[in-house]
Amino acid sequence: MRKLDDDALDLILRKARSQNGWLDTPVSDAELRAIYDLMKVGPTSANTSPARILFLRTAEAKARLLPALAPGNVDKTKAAPVTAIIGYDPRFYEHMPTKLFAHRPEMAQNYAKNPTLAESTAFRNGTLQGAYFMIAARAIGLDVGGMSGFDNAKVDAEFFPDGRIKSNFLCNVGHGDPSKVMAKLPRLDFEEACAIL
Repeated sequence: MRKLDDDALDLILRKARSQNGWLDTPVSDAELRAIYDLMKVGPTSANTSPARILFLRTAEAKARLLPALAPGNVDKTKAAPVTAIIGYDPRFYEHMPTKLFAHRPEMAQNYAKNPTLAESTAFRNGTLQGAYFMIAARAIGLDVGGMSGFDNAKVDAEFFPDGRIKSNFLCNVGHGDPSKVMAKLPRLDFEEACAIL
């Protein structure tokens, strides 16, 4: 059985850190595409693929985001080369009959007829894709800093005014400043978080 070596595991999870400071090194369009092209192949239920990502790179775009941020997230967001708004589309099912699940186009109707199911499916699978996004960014040599300290309603009103896309969380992307990384906090042990039945 093939598996990742220790260097790869360290890169994507074991030694990777959430970044709070950023070096002044740009992130290219090609790198942003590489993140997406890697994350999009991660599994979602019925291939729903509801994540939608808006990349904010310019000072003008970031200025529109700042009023929605918790105070502790302002400076690091200003300094980050890119801030991604990881959102989700509750009408993801519109892409199922023609592309995402074309072998069973009738599946789309299950979601179209049940907005509550569509919303929960979009949020759950969009969150999963957001995790793939962070791992993909690390896999191509970038650092990330996920953030949930912001006002979703303000972000949605500013960036998704038609109401179709909803924000889930934010993620700064770039090359982290090692001097700004906090000490790694403990995690729960297997026995504290898991059970085998």
